[in-house]
Amino acid sequence: MPRKPIHRAEPAPVVHGFAPLADAGARVLILGSMPGAESLRAGQYYAHPRNAFWRIMGDLVGAGPGLAYATRTRRLKSAGIALWDVLAACARKGSLDADIDPDSVITNELPAFFMRHPRITHVFFNGATAERCFRIHVQPALESGALRLQRLPSTSPAHAAMDYRRKLQAWQVILKSIKI
Repeated sequence: MPRKPIHRAEPAPVVHGFAPLADAGARVLILGSMPGAESLRAGQYYAHPRNAFWRIMGDLVGAGPGLAYATRTRRLKSAGIALWDVLAACARKGSLDADIDPDSVITNELPAFFMRHPRITHVFFNGATAERCFRIHVQPALESGALRLQRLPSTSPAHAAMDYRRKLQAWQVILKSIKI
């Protein structure tokens, strides 16, 4: 009787994120988990056309998706907003946070980032995975209580349970933090 071939799942590819978008005046840091496949292909944060991030930033600080990417990122910086991801690299098939292999995560050097950006007082997480990875892998290395941490609803199109209006309403908390 012939043997059936053993099918082994191919390992998930390792993906690497981007450098932070920040300048010395940053007062707020928005952290995602890891850029999705569309963002990685484009070399831009939140490049998926259905991701609400840039639409929300347009409504909050004038950094909307109709502008060139360089203009959007300049507007974020001028508003005192820095942007990065908790993870520097991980194994993941596709774009979903749920597909990240938790044993493969390598975090960005966030403690050093906070040392270089001492004006940052608030960290906002773009979704639950970013918050969970930060609290597990980064927060233990930080000075306790130095930062205010808050999860916001994910801007990902995969988080369709909440409509745009409610997401925007939740994200408006950032405006209070950049006015400090």
